[in-house]
Amino acid sequence: MAIAEQHTSSEAAQTSSDKSWHSIVLQILKRNEISLVPYVPDRVLTPLIKNLHADPFFTTFATAREEEAVGIVSGAWMGGRRAAVLMQTSGFATLANVLASLAVPYQIPLIMFVSERGTLGEFNYGQSLVCRTMRPVLDSLALEHHTITRLDELEFIADRSIKQAVTTQAPVALILNPLLTGGKTFDK
Repeated sequence: MAIAEQHTSSEAAQTSSDKSWHSIVLQILKRNEISLVPYVPDRVLTPLIKNLHADPFFTTFATAREEEAVGIVSGAWMGGRRAAVLMQTSGFATLANVLASLAVPYQIPLIMFVSERGTLGEFNYGQSLVCRTMRPVLDSLALEHHTITRLDELEFIADRSIKQAVTTQAPVALILNPLLTGGKTFDK
């Protein structure tokens, strides 16, 4: 009996360790009945975006700006549908007004997956500046946020954060650090 349990447990661990960050995010979205996912295109998020488009459970589409995606998610929530936004750090920099005037006061559980740029080898100084302002903006608006750096913590943090956002009707930002995603690669 103990050998069978040990074998099953090691198989589960291996299956879990074989998962990619983007497949875990997709499963968490499904588990939490988040079927609408507007996004602004981003190279780091491309594997997740492609998988969302390929899965008939999701309605996924690109928006012109992050504020547009937040408006869509807010309208979806008011209409009874759960949604999340995908963006990169620099896109987050455009959101202070829409967060402070829509998502926070109207208690929208805005779920933001943000691919982090501006750190760990970033070549663009502007990205670095924006990266340094993201967390202070989230803090000043009293928004829950977590930086996820490891695959083994992704499922727990993202799943619990989404559940908390929905229950408390408050936004949450899940910052996907390059240590998790591999970040943006810069070809010469």
